[in-house]
Amino acid sequence: HKKIYRQTSGAPTERLSFQRQPNRQEEMLYIVDEASMISDEKAFGESGLLDDLMGYVFERSTNRLLLIGDTAQLPPVGQLLSPALDPELLAHRFRARVDGVELRQVMRQAEASGILVNATELREELREEMPAIHLHTKGFKDMFKMGGDKLEDGLRWAYRNFGHENTTIICRSNRNANQYNQLIRRTLFDAEEEIEAGDYIMVVRNNYFWLPKDSEIGFLANGDFLEITKIIKREEVFGCRFAQARVRLVDYPDEPELEVKLLLDTLHTESPSLPRDQNEALYQAITEDYSHLTKKSERNAEMRKDPYLNALQIKFAYALTCHKAQGGQWQAVFVDHGFQKPDEPVGGEFARWLYTAITRASE
Repeated sequence: HKKIYRQTSGAPTERLSFQRQPNRQEEMLYIVDEASMISDEKAFGESGLLDDLMGYVFERSTNRLLLIGDTAQLPPVGQLLSPALDPELLAHRFRARVDGVELRQVMRQAEASGILVNATELREELREEMPAIHLHTKGFKDMFKMGGDKLEDGLRWAYRNFGHENTTIICRSNRNANQYNQLIRRTLFDAEEEIEAGDYIMVVRNNYFWLPKDSEIGFLANGDFLEITKIIKREEVFGCRFAQARVRLVDYPDEPELEVKLLLDTLHTESPSLPRDQNEALYQAITEDYSHLTKKSERNAEMRKDPYLNALQIKFAYALTCHKAQGGQWQAVFVDHGFQKPDEPVGGEFARWLYTAITRASE
């Protein structure tokens, strides 16, 4: 997050990294929403995001931190529980005084909605060691069971009534999401090119490069939605494929369109963003373009401005994994939970996945 970190670059063999900024503000209340998504594993800076957040806020002892999140939702990738919503962990690790309040009445859905009934039951089941999942659709107008043979008709209905920005498919893996995205583009939108004007995409890695320095948004965040308005050119360099494009910031309708460089390889990877080995290979290939700069500081300064190294990593956004959908809300949500035997007890991880997916829907 740009509030906490500043972008730096290390030696030519290293990728761009982030360093926590100092905090000189006092008597401030910091409010962090969707705190279930905050990881304590190393990702941005030298420590995990949770450690850096706590260190930043409490660099001044008069500051306070309000963490808001849903303990029933998915924890960060690779973790069993959300560390930022664990009072015992916070108190023990950071020697903090922690006060907690649990809200139990869901406000996003109507009082008698199937979404609310099923979400509430899933929350209760999460208290059990082996949750038993029974989804209820009978008698509700906002929950339906649908076979794959009806999906195309269902999507056409949802796109017609809500639009593609307010409709999504949530599935179990990036591979499934890629398959759904290609099916939707070709079958429903008659797409012919790999990427073209009108495509709906998601940023899958934080990017601090393309927005103007005075932009109030600060940066293009992992999870931001964009719509392509024009493909200017396509090119293949440094072992990767890129497109120069104009995009509309869906989440910020008052912002002007941006001209950006897109990294197309991430559209088809089965990982959340460009795999580490491909990322490293791209970095090394671009580094060779700056080998004539003998001073390390000059070379790093120029590489920080390189448009290919800073290309937006993206995926199509008609279908998403549950982790990518987390924090978002759509009027219509299609949930592909994969094969599960009826009435078979399942672990808490799947129950959290299903709870998170169902509660992305507002209507």
